Amino acid sequence: MLGKAKNAAGAHTLIAANSRVVGDIHFTGGLHVQGHVQGNLLAGAEGGHLVIGEGGLVEGEIHAPHVVINGEVRGDVHATDRLELAARAVVTGNVYYRLIEIVVGARIDGVMRHQAADTGNS
Repeated sequence: MLGKAKNAAGAHTLIAANSRVVGDIHFTGGLHVQGHVQGNLLAGAEGGHLVIGEGGLVEGEIHAPHVVINGEVRGDVHATDRLELAARAVVTGNVYYRLIEIVVGARIDGVMRHQAADTGNS
């Protein structure tokens, strides 16, 4: 059934190579950026999986549990679970991560900060 919350987590959205989006994007499920986004990318409380493909450009902050970058990001990246930087990744901004994988060729022009897992103990 369309519109059910359980299906929203499995949804996948593509911003195609010749597209340009101006403004913040709030998403759940998967978001794949091949085009240009001028705004922040924010995963909802249900989480999300973000992929910035080769040729993709994001000018803004990223907040998502799982982030894969093989394009360019001009802004801070906050990956609360896992960050993967592929060979053509270029990040101009600070990177906050819990787990990280960096392939030879990836570039970060900013500070890398490890974030401890939330254990729930306060």
